[in-house]
Amino acid sequence: MEGNHGVTRTTSTSCLPFHPPNDDVIEPMKPKAVCLLFLLAAAPLNLLAEERPNIILLMVDDLGFSDLGCYGGEIETPHLDQLARDGLRFTQFYNCAKCETTRSTLLSGRYYPEVKNQKLENCVTIAEALSGAGYTTLMTGKWHLDSLPNARGFDRYFGHLSGATNFFRGDDTFRLNSEPWQVPEQGFYTTDANIDFAIEFLEQATQPDKPFFLYVAFNAPHYPLQAPRTDVEKYLDRYSMGWDQLRRRRFERQKELGLLDPSVRPAPRPENVPAWDSVDEPERKTQQLMMATYAAMIDRVDQNVGRLLAALQEQGKADNTIILFLSDNGACPFQRTKERTRTENLMPWDPESYWTYDQGWAHACNTPFREYKQNQHEGGITTPMIVHWPDRIEQPGRITDQPGHLVDIMATCLDLAGTTYPREFKGQAVGPGRGTSLRPVFEGKNRERQNIYFSFYGKNNALRSGNWKLVNKNTQPFELYNLKNDRTELNNLAETNPTQFQKMKTRWDRLAKEVGQAEKKQKKNGKKKKD
Repeated sequence: MEGNHGVTRTTSTSCLPFHPPNDDVIEPMKPKAVCLLFLLAAAPLNLLAEERPNIILLMVDDLGFSDLGCYGGEIETPHLDQLARDGLRFTQFYNCAKCETTRSTLLSGRYYPEVKNQKLENCVTIAEALSGAGYTTLMTGKWHLDSLPNARGFDRYFGHLSGATNFFRGDDTFRLNSEPWQVPEQGFYTTDANIDFAIEFLEQATQPDKPFFLYVAFNAPHYPLQAPRTDVEKYLDRYSMGWDQLRRRRFERQKELGLLDPSVRPAPRPENVPAWDSVDEPERKTQQLMMATYAAMIDRVDQNVGRLLAALQEQGKADNTIILFLSDNGACPFQRTKERTRTENLMPWDPESYWTYDQGWAHACNTPFREYKQNQHEGGITTPMIVHWPDRIEQPGRITDQPGHLVDIMATCLDLAGTTYPREFKGQAVGPGRGTSLRPVFEGKNRERQNIYFSFYGKNNALRSGNWKLVNKNTQPFELYNLKNDRTELNNLAETNPTQFQKMKTRWDRLAKEVGQAEKKQKKNGKKKKD
C-alpha cells in the first residue's frame, strides 16, 4: 500500500482517496514452516485446507459491556449488530482487565504471569501456531508487547507498537512489517488506516491452499478521545440526559434484549460519582462532549467493520470466514485530560487535543456491573463477545451465558485449524495452553469450563469456579459472590459462607502459585497483612 493512509470515503467496496477527517464520513454498508511441521502432522488427514475457516479476530480497546447496540447501547453499530443477529453473543465472556495483560494472554493462550506478560516467553503465539499449520497470518493495529509482530509469527503487520497513540498524528512506533512507517500529516485516522491495510493484506492473501488469520487490534475507543468532527457532532445532543439516565435506559434495553436474567439488579452509582443533577451546566457541556467523542470512536469502528465485511464479500472470502469480536477490558475510569486541552478549548477533532472521560460515564458504559478497567469485578472483565460463522452457528441470533475467557481464543483457533498447542517451539519446550475450545458453544452444546484465573499484577485478583467467584480490589480482603443469584456482585458472602470462601481461597492460592503470580499483601483493617 503506497501513499497516505487513513480516512477514506466508501461509496462502493473499493477504497477512494483520502479527505480531511472533519469533512469525511464512511458510508455504512450492508455486509451480506519448518519449525512447526509437527503441527501439520497433528492435523486430521481429512481436514483439507479449503475446509478450514479463515479466522478474523477483531479487538477494541476499553469498550464497556453495554456500549454496542446489540448489548443495550444507543451508539449506532449496525454492522456489529448484524453480526450478532446472524451469529452468537456471549454475556459472560471474560478478559484480563488491562491492555497488556489481555494481549499477552490472548496471543499466547496462557495466563500472563506464565509468559512474563509483555515478554511472551515460554509460549507460542496464535500467529506462530497457525503459521505452522498452514495459515497466512496478518495483523493491523496496536501491539503493546515486546519484540515485533513479524518476529512472533505474523507474515504482514501494520500498526503501532505503543499502548496508545494520537489518532490523527500517530507516533514514532508505527511500523509496516518491521520497518518504521511515517504517519501522513493530513487525512490520517488510525482506526481507518487499520482497515485500509487489513483489506490490502487480504487482497494479497490469494493462495488457495492457505486460509488466513487476521488480527485487527483497534486502539479505539482508548483515550485520547479523538474522532472526526462529523462523527462527534452526531452524538452531541444524545448525552444531555447524563450518566444516571443513560445507565437506566441501557439496563432496560438489556433486559428487553434478553441479555440479563430478570432477577438482575444493577449495581448502584458509586459514592465518588456525583449525581448528574448535581453537576453544573458548564461541566455538563464538557462531559457531553467527552461522551459524544467516545461514542463517535465506537461508531467509527463499526463503519470500518462494515468496510471489512464488504471487502470480504467482494473477494469471495466471506462464507468460509469466522469472525470474533471482543474488547480487551471494560470501560476506563481514569481522568487524564490535559490542561491545555481545556484552557485552549481544543476540540476532539483537533489533533492537538487530549480528552478522556472518567468514572461517571465509565459506570454507565459498564451497565449493569461494578467497577472498571484494572478491576476484577464484572465491570472490569466482562465485555461483549460476538461470534459470526456463516451456516455454522447453531440458532443464529442466540445469546449464551456459558462462561468463556481469553485463554480460550488460542484453543479455539487451533481447534478450527485442526491442530493442537505444541509442547516445544524452535527446539525449546513451552508451557501448556490453558484454554479449551469454544467451538462446542458455537454448535449449541454445553462446554466444561473449570477454574478461571484473573489478576492485575497481584493487586486486583479473582477466581471463578462454576458460579462462585472470589474477588478483591487494590489488595483489600477477598469477597465471595454467587454469580448465579448475584451477577452484579452486590451480596458479599465471605462471612456468611466461610466454608465456601475457604475452599475458593485455597483454589486461588494453588492456581496463583502455579501460574507464577508474585504474592501481594492484602489490606485488613487499614493495615497490610497476608490474607
